[in-house]
Amino acid sequence: MSLTRRVPWKRKVAALLLFGAAFGYLEAAVVNYLRLLHEPARQRFYPGRPASELFPLLTLDQLRAAGGEQDRILAVELGREAATLIMLAAIALAAAENAGQWAAAFVIAFGAWDIAFYAFLKLLLNWPASLFTWDVLFLIPVPWAGPVLAPLLVSGAMIAAGVWHFAREARPAPIRIGAGQWSGILGGAAVIVGSFAMDYRNLMAGGRPHQFHWAIFALGMMIAVASYGRAVRQ
Repeated sequence: MSLTRRVPWKRKVAALLLFGAAFGYLEAAVVNYLRLLHEPARQRFYPGRPASELFPLLTLDQLRAAGGEQDRILAVELGREAATLIMLAAIALAAAENAGQWAAAFVIAFGAWDIAFYAFLKLLLNWPASLFTWDVLFLIPVPWAGPVLAPLLVSGAMIAAGVWHFAREARPAPIRIGAGQWSGILGGAAVIVGSFAMDYRNLMAGGRPHQFHWAIFALGMMIAVASYGRAVRQ
């Protein structure tokens, strides 16, 4: 008799959601501390700007001029973002039995983390003011930014797709994602990331965000969702 027992898919999904939610709180707490650390430098260059207003961002020259630990904090923040992705990938690896399940587990954990992050930011800081408030999403490899609603839509779709994948994997005819479908999913994701990063030069120069490219974002979502839907139908 085998000494190992397969963990039910619902328990895996529950664990991924709980991990993502707890990680979201941790991330929101870190952002709370980071805002306190950066606020003196922000007020030096943008006096009177409310703490809840993220833009314009401090430029690299301003961070250097601020002295102190500002440069080091930025380097630590970049490392924290990389570590976040590694941790999400690691918990997904622990829950997966194949590459498809790993991808499904990763998007569930990522989506839960992202949604919980904004929920706890609202609880801790009463921010964002609305779903259309702009946020800095990532700094790797360049600053991504967009209205909060956009990443929440992506995260909701990721969780739905990941849960559906685990449910179908438990059936006699699991989902098989071919090379063409993978290309579409990853290509759609690249278009979505591009819609977030298109304004990075302006943001790095200390400018305020321009109008968000909702049409490009929607195109990326449609490509990714349609590609996964094609695999489901097959």
